[in-house]
Amino acid sequence: MKLSRRNILIGLVILLCAAAAAGGYSYYRIFYGADTGLVYTGLVEGVAVGGYDPVAYFKKGEPVKGSPDITLSYKGAIWRFSREENRELFRNSPDEYAPAYGGYCAWATAQGYLAKGDPNVWDIVGGKLYLNYDNSIQERWHKDVPGFIDKAEKEWPKIVEEKS
Repeated sequence: MKLSRRNILIGLVILLCAAAAAGGYSYYRIFYGADTGLVYTGLVEGVAVGGYDPVAYFKKGEPVKGSPDITLSYKGAIWRFSREENRELFRNSPDEYAPAYGGYCAWATAQGYLAKGDPNVWDIVGGKLYLNYDNSIQERWHKDVPGFIDKAEKEWPKIVEEKS
C-alpha cells in the first residue's frame, strides 16, 4: 500500500482521537495544552502569566519578568519570580497573588468564554490581579469593572466545569 500524505494525516488524526479517548482527555486538553487547573500557559509553554512574576504586580506596581531560575509549580503550571522573597510569598499564599480566572482574560470570562490574558494589560481590583486580552478589551473592561467581575465570578465555575 502506498502511503500518501492524506493517509498519513488520517492515521494521525485517528491515533490522536484514540489516545484522547483512552486517556480520558477532553478535546480542550488535547488541543489547548495539559490540564493546568485552567491556568493560562499559552504565552510561554507550561509557564503561568507569560513568565512574569505575579507577586511583583502587588509589590512593585508593574509587570516584572520572572527568572527561569526562581520557579514554583502550582496548579500544574510553572510560575516564575523575579526574587526569592516573591516566590516565598506566593508559596505561602498563592490565591492572594495568582491572577483571577487562571490568568485568562477577565473580560472574556465575564462573557462566558476563555481568551488569553496579556500580562502587560492588567488591573488590581479589591486586592486581586486581573489580566485582559489587549488594550481595547481593557477599555471595555474599565466601563464596568464591578459588573464584569460579578459576571465573571458567575461564569468561571461553568467554564471550569465545561473544560474539566
